[in-house]
Amino acid sequence: MRTKPPSPPDPVLPPKKRTSLKDLATYLGVSQTTVSFVLNDAPLAKNLTEETRRRVHEAARKFNYRPSYFALNLHKTGSDSVGVIVPEHSEGYFTVVMDGVERYLLQKHFLYFTACHYGKQKLVKEYSELLMNRGAEGLLLLNTNADFDTPLPVVTISGHKEKEGVTNVFIDHRAAARLAIRHLYDLGHRKIAFMKGHRSVMDTDFRWEAMMQVAREFGVEPTPERTVQLVVGGWTPQIGYEPTQRLLSATRDFTALICFNDTAAIGAMRVLHESGMRVPNDVSVIGFDDIVSAEFHVPSLTTIRQPLKHMGKLAASILLDRIANPAAQYASSIPVKPALIVRESTAPVAR
Repeated sequence: MRTKPPSPPDPVLPPKKRTSLKDLATYLGVSQTTVSFVLNDAPLAKNLTEETRRRVHEAARKFNYRPSYFALNLHKTGSDSVGVIVPEHSEGYFTVVMDGVERYLLQKHFLYFTACHYGKQKLVKEYSELLMNRGAEGLLLLNTNADFDTPLPVVTISGHKEKEGVTNVFIDHRAAARLAIRHLYDLGHRKIAFMKGHRSVMDTDFRWEAMMQVAREFGVEPTPERTVQLVVGGWTPQIGYEPTQRLLSATRDFTALICFNDTAAIGAMRVLHESGMRVPNDVSVIGFDDIVSAEFHVPSLTTIRQPLKHMGKLAASILLDRIANPAAQYASSIPVKPALIVRESTAPVAR
């Protein structure tokens, strides 16, 4: 009895991270066009035999084939996606800004890809190219200057470098400084201590210059011992803890403290409490940003509200406008007005 020779083994696809259309075509012994017609249910696929269509679908399931996004969208003029470059993800500033960004992009059916550079300028440039190569139609930068060249439209939030093709959305620092200092001045404070931001933060120098100008106008320019600077990066209360310790080691001859941001103010109030100084009875404290937790701290924090969610939405809307209308003219700088939010951490100076 003659036995039937064994069937040759099925060809094996070379090991790859992702199966391509070409791989499937080679495995099946058909053209890439045939595979594409079947998987995309093109009208011409009806001209193929039922057996061919079955084999194509079976092979696609077997090798977990997923069509390329770009292959599916060759007829589209864009990817409906943008790149977002940030120093890091932290509670407070970035989460509130991104809430505004995300809500607007969701409304417009846009996706976004986020990359964190952690203060490394080399990564900012690399990410801008990587996101562009991944199909991003524009770039949104948070607390990051656009120190790179790109053909894409760029919008920054709290960036300050003027550059062609870039729109900067930022807080009006002079108006913010005037709100903070006038509030304390009207409460009778003349001996005011100031906390400068970390050198890596884009707003630091602009906010400090505005504070010093307004302080001179009110005659409350600080002495060196009433001035400290953040030396630790990040966005946790720890950043304000050590500088306030240094401030108290230098002097206790102040009745108010203006902090660089809310998280630093929370750290500062902890140090004041540990040192036996009551807020606001002995020292009034003002923050900046009006993060979510500022209202619920004890005492609740008086702060300069930076409309972070609005700034995120505004920046996202400008970016999509620039993508849709690249030939239009756009402002290079868009200042946003702050607001004073008075809570429990400030009070009239004690007699």
